[in-house]
Amino acid sequence: MSGKTETRAEPGDDKSRRAALPPGTWVWLHNFARWLGSWIFLPPFRLRVRGRDRVPASGAVVVVANHSSMVDGPLVFGVLRRRRPVFLIKREMFKGFLRWALPRIGQLAVRRGEPDRVPLLAAVRVLSAGGVVGIFPEGGRGDGDVAKAEHGAAWLARSGNAVVLPIAVRGTRRSLTSDRRRRRRVDVLVGEPFRVSTERGRKGLSIATEQIRASLAELVRELDRRRAADPELTSASDSGPDSAAGFDPTGIADLDDGGVDDGGVDDGGAGDRGDVDTGGGEAESSGE
Repeated sequence: MSGKTETRAEPGDDKSRRAALPPGTWVWLHNFARWLGSWIFLPPFRLRVRGRDRVPASGAVVVVANHSSMVDGPLVFGVLRRRRPVFLIKREMFKGFLRWALPRIGQLAVRRGEPDRVPLLAAVRVLSAGGVVGIFPEGGRGDGDVAKAEHGAAWLARSGNAVVLPIAVRGTRRSLTSDRRRRRRVDVLVGEPFRVSTERGRKGLSIATEQIRASLAELVRELDRRRAADPELTSASDSGPDSAAGFDPTGIADLDDGGVDDGGVDDGGAGDRGDVDTGGGEAESSGE
């Protein structure tokens, strides 16, 4: 046992909330984004969230979610109302007003397709301070079935000594056959947090990546089963898995993952836009 004692401020005080956000974040603006995200998607969607109580109230967390629509990031951000998520977002999103706003609400810009250690190490520092980092391990939008996963989420969880929290989202992608006059039913299912393999080296990283992929894929299948059995979802466009040819009603950010290796940090596709948190907070108030 080392003589070093870890000191971490209690959740809710000024020191802890600033330490768990990247440098340059304006806490009041982050709070505003959380508040905005708490209601902005209620008009267009019939939103149902299950398992919100599984979100850890404190400690380092890597949030992983399936990805089929640009709306997924903001929705996931909103589900985490007790925490302050930091998402990895592709650098191309940092243009115009967003170039000013995104860093100030605590989001990290990542270059896709090339090594980009700075934001990834910044994300590890957020985790080391007991914060939350969000990532879409599939590396891009698609069917959202999590048939594959990049190494980024596993690398972050291992490097930041964080638990992994899987979140499944269905209904955000509109099918070509859906009735666009109806408010779509969107379901979010939060899974149980878990820890990944700590085996060293590339083998250990691959094992951890598959743990994350398999856990998230099973959560998505569970949500699909629940939607298929729900009598409220009578139309094929609402009850089935999201179509890859779907229509997105907003242009708000989406996030891919910052795939990295255990040794050299290699960006494998960091996110588009990651979130506009639905703040409010069960454990944290906007005045934290």
